[in-house]
Amino acid sequence: MTGEVDLLKLLQGLKPKLNQGEYVYCLADSKEHAAALDPLFFFLEEEGLTVILPKEKADTLNMTYSTTFAWITLTVHSSLEAVGLTAAVSKSLTKANISCNIVAAFYHDHIFVPKSDSARAMETLLNLTRVDHG
Repeated sequence: MTGEVDLLKLLQGLKPKLNQGEYVYCLADSKEHAAALDPLFFFLEEEGLTVILPKEKADTLNMTYSTTFAWITLTVHSSLEAVGLTAAVSKSLTKANISCNIVAAFYHDHIFVPKSDSARAMETLLNLTRVDHG
């Protein structure tokens, strides 16, 4: 099943969903450590291994983090080859002065915004679906 590549269809079908909970970015010591944490996401960079975890789990394990995020899923099935979706979403949130971190997965894009901005981010994304992009 291939995802949508047409930007207009993607924006009209964005259907952002605010997931329950609070999430944090932390560092893990190794791939084994990251896997044992059962993270939502992990990515190996040259400088270290980033994991995204539920805040509650990070707190229980006394892991260090700086900001608490809300997790928004764009439920439209976007292709990994789609052009412009990330830019449109990022631009819209930028205009609203909302920081965002976007993670692309096979079926959907996932956006992490500061928890305190989650309601405004949802409103901004819902408004993006209503704009005439033609």
